[in-house]
Amino acid sequence: MIRAYAKINLGLQILGRRRDGFHDIQTILHPVDIFDEISFDRCDDVCVDCDNPEVPTGSSNVCVRAAAALRDSLGTKKGVRIELKKKIPVSAGLGGGSSDAAAVLNPLPRYWGIDVSPSALRQIAEMIGSDVPYFLRRGTALATGRGEVLKFLDFHLPYWVVVLFPGVPISTKWAYENIRPNPSVQVVDLKRLMLENRTRPNVLVNALRNDFEPLVFRTHETVMRAKESLYRGGADFALMSGSGSAVFGLFQDEVYARDIVNRLRDRYQTFLTGPNFAAPAD
Repeated sequence: MIRAYAKINLGLQILGRRRDGFHDIQTILHPVDIFDEISFDRCDDVCVDCDNPEVPTGSSNVCVRAAAALRDSLGTKKGVRIELKKKIPVSAGLGGGSSDAAAVLNPLPRYWGIDVSPSALRQIAEMIGSDVPYFLRRGTALATGRGEVLKFLDFHLPYWVVVLFPGVPISTKWAYENIRPNPSVQVVDLKRLMLENRTRPNVLVNALRNDFEPLVFRTHETVMRAKESLYRGGADFALMSGSGSAVFGLFQDEVYARDIVNRLRDRYQTFLTGPNFAAPAD
């Protein structure tokens, strides 16, 4: 069984639209203890079974796309049946689909008994989605470009992390189509900010932002309310992840973190990650 871990964005800045239609961004991607489970079985074709009806199981499924792209790249006719057990909320800004795709790409060549170079695997990952290359490794990374330019960091987050999903799926495509970058807003050096101030949440509150928040909060008030509930529950810092709609809070106090998870579980999907979490290697 392969675990495909979710991520949160420790800040997300939209720097501008590129000529290719994508946006240049700056963000720090950090793993949390929420994961999907993937397993393989023999099949003549490439197909997927999933326990979540919100996830398509045809050719548009990201796992099918990843496996099919890998098969074409390797020039093989081998197939695979992918069983996907979803725990990461769909369209939540937690990278679930990208993580699933990477969790297929990494072990599938071994399953088929075919060697593939890391650079070839990365090229396929970039074709599937901007976040997918990040999930080929475990750890924390500064992501720039459209998200595919990665610098992995020696970084640990010394907080309890509470993630709330308000049940509002938000299309990443919609978010990027509707975002209007503000050129007058100062660009923050996220790597330096987080490495120097990870234990100073008062600094993070004033300096760390997600540029998608104003758009999402205007159109989906329930997401804003979820973030506010984290602060009311004692979070030292809170932010929306990715293009939403999941929000996360950083808590120094374990009691507050566990309390809010228990109190809000009837209103939101709630998840708790312990301090200094590092997604284990497969």
